[in-house]
Amino acid sequence: MKEFHLSEEEMNQLAERYETPFLVASATQVEANYRFMRQHMPHVGIYYAMKANPTPQILQHVAALGACFDVASAGEMAQLAALGVVGERMIYANPVKDRRGLREAAAIGVRRMTFDDASEIAKMAQYVPGADVLVRVAVRNNKALVDLNTKFGAPPEQALPLLLQAREAGLNPIGICFHVGSQSLSTAAYEEALILCRGLFQQAAELGLALTDLDIGGGFPVPAREGLGVDVAAMMATIDREVARLFPDTAVWCEPGRFMCGNAMNLVTTVIGTKERQGGPWYILDEGVYGALSGIIFDHWSYPLHCFGTGERRKATFAGPSCDGIDVLYRDVEVPAQQIGDHVLITEIGSYSTVSATRFNGFSLAPVLLWEDLPESRARSEREAQAAREAAQLAEEEVV
Repeated sequence: MKEFHLSEEEMNQLAERYETPFLVASATQVEANYRFMRQHMPHVGIYYAMKANPTPQILQHVAALGACFDVASAGEMAQLAALGVVGERMIYANPVKDRRGLREAAAIGVRRMTFDDASEIAKMAQYVPGADVLVRVAVRNNKALVDLNTKFGAPPEQALPLLLQAREAGLNPIGICFHVGSQSLSTAAYEEALILCRGLFQQAAELGLALTDLDIGGGFPVPAREGLGVDVAAMMATIDREVARLFPDTAVWCEPGRFMCGNAMNLVTTVIGTKERQGGPWYILDEGVYGALSGIIFDHWSYPLHCFGTGERRKATFAGPSCDGIDVLYRDVEVPAQQIGDHVLITEIGSYSTVSATRFNGFSLAPVLLWEDLPESRARSEREAQAAREAAQLAEEEVV
């Protein structure tokens, strides 16, 4: 699957007009990822996990495509409401809710939420009486980048008792949810979780609980990730077949975050310092782990680094601009010699990056530009259209 990637020329043209560091996001790429998921998982609805990337232009585009949203706080709900997204298109999917979040949910009409512990029931019943609730169950997945089931999810044997308690408190128990973990590279965890939930649905029916909804969470990998080692289309098709087989009469949805935006953003940064340390070159960039590259720490992620230039390639270290020794980005990467003022491109930085950026040491947050609003985007589209016309004309001439 194609990913959004600035060329060297486009990067340099933008850097002439905008001071680095800055990010460039592609709504077109987000849309391509959304349509890819809809194509290969037609039986599964989409609730975009906005925590991955809440850039307003991306949220607006996702909303226009018809997606719903996974929200975790009053702030996320308020941001969507300000963009015109109604509460019926949100699920309050944070298993532990605070009063601000519950008050905001009640105010804007968010009536669907998840929980995994009895202590949540009274809170939900107090602030959003009669809310539709799903119990989150813990599942296993040893092949996920980030395990989410240590902190979240009730033991499966507690799921139905929790739903019964919720009903007794005046809530409306409608289903079950799970999350296999982040950047999952196997369908096995989804298949096992779906079979587990099918059994719970059957047991619920025997107890008089008519469950109607199933939330299979996120975890889908970045579609164009280098060295991914998994066919994402086949992975999704397998999950979709199991959903259709096991839950033909159930409303099923997922909560993609990384998959939707991971490959839809690039970072343009500049070399602001050079050093020779430990027998090799060090290059200091004007963005680091306290900024848009925070996912290196918080998301256990390594973003593809693209350096330009000619000449001998040497193993180098790249570091960020802060006065903290932890602000080291890449080690032992072979690159041509870099000079102060050279621009460096970092791709696949669309998820869990800007959301955890800080102003540590007083550095400003890198702004986000929308690719489709830039002249470079229009120029690229014109080139691609011209190339397509020339290819079509050549094909006609060959037929003649």
